Amino acid sequence: MRHGNKVNNLGRKKAHREALLSNLASQLIMHKRITTTLAKAKALRGYVEPLITKTKKADDQTVIMHQHRVVFSYLQDKEAVKELFTVVGPKIADRPGGYTRIIKLGIRVGDNAEIGMIELVDFNDVYGKANAAAQGAEPAKKTRRSRATGTAKATAAATTTEEAATETEATTEETKSAE
Repeated sequence: MRHGNKVNNLGRKKAHREALLSNLASQLIMHKRITTTLAKAKALRGYVEPLITKTKKADDQTVIMHQHRVVFSYLQDKEAVKELFTVVGPKIADRPGGYTRIIKLGIRVGDNAEIGMIELVDFNDVYGKANAAAQGAEPAKKTRRSRATGTAKATAAATTTEEAATETEATTEETKSAE
């Protein structure tokens, strides 16, 4: 029975599982997106999100050093820790959680395993604010407009066309009087 056993063992012993998750987390931080099996991606999400949260605690220099050491004890990769605190941390500083996204990609041909892509949400080029900023224009705001404003626009357009018509009549009368 599995009473109270919430961790997915991934068919590995504890040391092997921790090494696997550490390596996957390092690669996710370095590459911002990796493809793996769906079970590993779900286990990785629970492993890497608390580490990303630790980058937000930047009250004091001693606290920052302590958080670096704690994260290094999980990742065992200096480059990944440096990338996490210098690139990833500032970009996710205003996000309250949910730093990763898992997208299902189908099944693997060889063993029929479900494949998924896990990525850092703020580093995606397709979705979100990064795409709107890359295009250079903000998306149009959708507003609710009542009929009153619609008729006001129609009357404003009608008055501008009437003004334009009177101006053209005035210019034609001036040209006739000049002849």
